Amino acid sequence: MGARAFLALLRSWPEAPDRPPPVDAEAFVRAAARHGLGGFAQHAAERAGWTLPDAAREALRREAQSSAARAIRVHALLVRSVDALAAVGVVPVLLKGTALARRLYPEPFLRATTDVDLLVASGEVERASRALEGLGLKRAAERPGHGGEHSHHLEFQGTAGMVELHHRALVGYGLALESEPLLAHAQEAELEGRRVRHLRAEEELVYLCSHASNHLLQRLSWLFDVKLLLRAHPGLRWYRVADVARATAFSHLAWYALEATHRLLGAPMPEEVLALMAPPRWQRVLARRFFSEERLLATRLVTHRAEWATAKLLLAPRAVPMARYGLWRLGEAARARWPGAARR
Repeated sequence: MGARAFLALLRSWPEAPDRPPPVDAEAFVRAAARHGLGGFAQHAAERAGWTLPDAAREALRREAQSSAARAIRVHALLVRSVDALAAVGVVPVLLKGTALARRLYPEPFLRATTDVDLLVASGEVERASRALEGLGLKRAAERPGHGGEHSHHLEFQGTAGMVELHHRALVGYGLALESEPLLAHAQEAELEGRRVRHLRAEEELVYLCSHASNHLLQRLSWLFDVKLLLRAHPGLRWYRVADVARATAFSHLAWYALEATHRLLGAPMPEEVLALMAPPRWQRVLARRFFSEERLLATRLVTHRAEWATAKLLLAPRAVPMARYGLWRLGEAARARWPGAARR
């Protein structure tokens, strides 16, 4: 199958896969595009010496070019945003996106991205917000399910694109991953001569895994990011990773992504350290079913919302916060549908 050939490229990288080009080349291209890795798939297939049929090769070329054009546009906004924040004395941590791709991928625009993600301390949010508005970006309204205590970023949108200004690293399952523990160990870095920061490798790994699991691993690019980060840091302190994960409310989420990256993409990792982050056995069994090769390749949970909600509920790190969050969401939905009832 074409989709499994795409997975074989990710699993074997940086070596060539020990299998011939995909029989179903169109499915290969669709899988690469669906998971935000059209550009990488073109690069890796050429390196592996695969020759695709003309129609599939042209479709993959168009997807790669379109993805690169979007990434270049996002990178331009990233540079402008960093400059704007520097003018008000804020040095952000760069999360995900093109900044991550530039560090980990063989070429900077092989991974799809749609927006700029910046992490700042809570005391810097007001200054940073004004700086982004000075670029002509307007603050967007909170999306459903992300208001109040369940908010972790502000969105700024304009003709140049979208910037997500994070004052928390992550919210999900009724819990929050606060920014302070991550910012405390952030490391100085440079972006085209500009001062920026990156998360320390151990914190970045936990963050990337938690983010991927919060979205139920529905883009294999997120797992591939994890694999590439591990390759870039062979001296990673694994027990420090476990300590970071267990110091948050999201250690189970770190395990879900790490286990899937090991199982599907062949990334080596110590089992004894994984065990320190592991959820109960029944959740491990369910996770392997929800995150099976077939289901992840097909992004099944994205198109089956009842299964998505079920997976979120059953894989939640803690039941009580998840139940409170569910009740809050129901209340928000009711207020949106019957606004007059909330005032009575």
